[in-house]
Amino acid sequence: MKHATFETPEVSLHYVQQGSGPDIVWCPGGDQTGEEWAEQFDLFPGFRCTSFDPRGAGKTVASKPPPWPIATYADDLAALIREVCKPPVVIVGLSMGALIVQEMILSHPDLIRFGIAMGTSGSKAGFIHEWEGAEIRFRESGGKLPADFALAHYALLLYPSEVLGDDELWEKCKPVVAAAYAERDGDMLAAQWQACIEYAGITHLPDATRPLHVIGFEQDMQTPPARGRQVAEAAADGHFHLLKGMGHGSLFRHKPEAVADKIHEIIAGFD
Repeated sequence: MKHATFETPEVSLHYVQQGSGPDIVWCPGGDQTGEEWAEQFDLFPGFRCTSFDPRGAGKTVASKPPPWPIATYADDLAALIREVCKPPVVIVGLSMGALIVQEMILSHPDLIRFGIAMGTSGSKAGFIHEWEGAEIRFRESGGKLPADFALAHYALLLYPSEVLGDDELWEKCKPVVAAAYAERDGDMLAAQWQACIEYAGITHLPDATRPLHVIGFEQDMQTPPARGRQVAEAAADGHFHLLKGMGHGSLFRHKPEAVADKIHEIIAGFD
């Protein structure tokens, strides 16, 4: 896997790239880095896979402080795609990354073949809005979760009962949660999540000119699949897929092959 840095006037963007062939660009969720897509990279040997550390996470350094709306993350990614990929690309994202996918097909359609948004919503409302808002206020007030508490807290939002009830599976998945949350900078976490809570791309999706495939996870407590279905139904060319028995983070360590199989199926439909 190649590790490199792409410089723009506003950001030193760390990215990773592996393989050769048609381009797939993977957008991390909040608090995640590009390296965390390595599992999926290995399941797409016939493609060139690229991911990055969004502002506020990993090795990326922004010269401009928050707020960073989702449109800013999309602009960063658009510049990276022009530099290190051969557009139009397939773009895939989870959670915050799925919001970046939505914005990319709206603001940078010339760079995109189609988008795949996983564990996504069109706008924050109800419980999701209340929960993310509470997390932001907690971090902004200086709140910090001890590493062991953060592990337990966020595991419930990432993995289904199958993982939490199976000691072997939990030991396999636990490092994913720890890497994302155990030592997070509270201000940076709040900045990323603020971008998510403010985004409402669903109002513009009827005008999207690129297809959007939405993958929902049956046991996703963080972004219930009904929210993703709304996004697919709003898009001008939207398609919804439901993966059973999976949670928000199941594509990492739990069932990565099942997610890859679905993405391969979607891509094959365009070839």
